Amino acid sequence: LPSGKYNYRIKQIDYNGNYKYYNLNNVIEIIIPKIYSLSQNYPNPFNPTTKIDYNLSYDGKVTLIVYDMLGKEVAIVVNEYKNAGYYKVNFDASRLTSGVYIYRISSNNFFMTKKMLLMK
Repeated sequence: LPSGKYNYRIKQIDYNGNYKYYNLNNVIEIIIPKIYSLSQNYPNPFNPTTKIDYNLSYDGKVTLIVYDMLGKEVAIVVNEYKNAGYYKVNFDASRLTSGVYIYRISSNNFFMTKKMLLMK
């Protein structure tokens, strides 16, 4: 979710099809992350898709690139301007062969690299 304050409500549906909404009193606040981060992909090992989470503490251009073990670029997952916040991307490796791959994020002055294992 983008940063901000959110209110929740519950919809109760009876067996006969009648429904009623209940507003909850609590307000949930999603704040901008304080630090940049790149999470380990999950599931790992994977076949053929996996999810990668990352957090941005400032707006900026983001690149998330996947490399093989020889350093050859095999996929550009993200290459665009993003606002500060929490993000999750799906990576589809169906056209790649089994093996270990490296994924690297860069944004502003932040760089981080992690490994993932594709098993077909």
